[in-house]
Amino acid sequence: MKNLKLGVISLGCDKNTIDTEMFLGTLVDKFEITLNEEAADILIINTCSFIESAKQESIDTILEAVKYKSKNLKVLVVTGCLSKRYGKELFEEIPEIDILLGVMNYDNILKYIEDFIKTGKRIIDNENKENIIFESNRILTTPKHYAYLKISEGCNNNCTFCIIPKIRGRHVSRNIESLVNEGKFLAEQGIKELILIAQDITKYGIDLYGEKKLIQLIRELSNIDGIKWIRLHYAYPEDIDIDLIEELKTNPKLCKYIDIPLQHVSDKILIRMARHTRKDKIYKLIKNLRDVPDITIRTSLIVGFPGETDEDFKMLEEFIEQKNIDNIGVFTYSQEENTAAATFDDQVDENIKIKRRNRIMSIQQNNSKELLEKKIGRIFEAIIDSKNNDYYIGRLNFQSPGIDGIIYIKSSHNLNMGEFVNVKIVSCMEYDFIGEVI
Repeated sequence: MKNLKLGVISLGCDKNTIDTEMFLGTLVDKFEITLNEEAADILIINTCSFIESAKQESIDTILEAVKYKSKNLKVLVVTGCLSKRYGKELFEEIPEIDILLGVMNYDNILKYIEDFIKTGKRIIDNENKENIIFESNRILTTPKHYAYLKISEGCNNNCTFCIIPKIRGRHVSRNIESLVNEGKFLAEQGIKELILIAQDITKYGIDLYGEKKLIQLIRELSNIDGIKWIRLHYAYPEDIDIDLIEELKTNPKLCKYIDIPLQHVSDKILIRMARHTRKDKIYKLIKNLRDVPDITIRTSLIVGFPGETDEDFKMLEEFIEQKNIDNIGVFTYSQEENTAAATFDDQVDENIKIKRRNRIMSIQQNNSKELLEKKIGRIFEAIIDSKNNDYYIGRLNFQSPGIDGIIYIKSSHNLNMGEFVNVKIVSCMEYDFIGEVI
């Protein structure tokens, strides 16, 4: 079957990206990989369904792929969160889907493709498989110098707005040995930056070892030759303790960066969201984190959650105005079916949600420029990601790929992708820096 061309479209979050890379690892020896979706004999779409806009993008992508059936496409495979959540409906309403798999069902993807090619019989498998994490040698789709490392799957937090536990199941950690082995494999491929991700990295290890093991994992990954930066994504505020803060201070490979999904600061809203922290503790946590020199704190917020009053929103405004957060992603609340919050009576008008999101982003835009200006004249280490005309494009220790700002770098000599250089910041824009190599 090596004469068949395989294409992949991966939508949604970085955890989806890793799933895509994993199942590509099981298929690469059997098929020719193509980046031209229209030329593919087999096309896999790894979908997202976290919020309404993500669902719509996934459906639109599937329908666009259906058109390829009149050209080369012989096998259309739909996988991922949308498949897990709405599998039967998709399978019935879009008969052009040949194979439909949920997020817990990647282990048989090669067999299903081979079976369909032989028999032409459509296949659906999106059943629950608890305590399962799909693992395989990965085909990296990120640039050759950084990669994501998913340390656990699923979530036990059951926030009232979130559908993830019903899609990806309960929290399941990968064991330390497996993750270290994968880290070594990635380093051998030239990876220099590991971005640790999970729905909740701070609960890593509790299910396997009876206690949190994130710090031990960080230290073991730090011992891998070739790995220079380790970055933390999605650390829940209630589990960020003094030991983790100390590790951020003292571990030279651990980026002075942490992504904390706070969602809100009003106690009333936090309670309705079923979050496990409160306003006073959030303020105290931010204060403690600021003891880490040059720490960058990123968060995600939800505005327009059911019952959010002007007073609740004012608390959020004040929190952002005080420059507590360096980088922010703001979402308007999405009323997702089969979540508790979707049944709440006091839904907020869509126009109010949009106004509140725009207000927070406007405040943060001003904050960001001010925070960035304080770094002008200083020297930082940067990693080179790409080149654009006269500038190299890189990131500093406190900039995560795809979601944070970048630094445009002038250099009198050629730089390589993935190279680390010392850069002096000479100016800044609202979210990005301009620098020169020292």
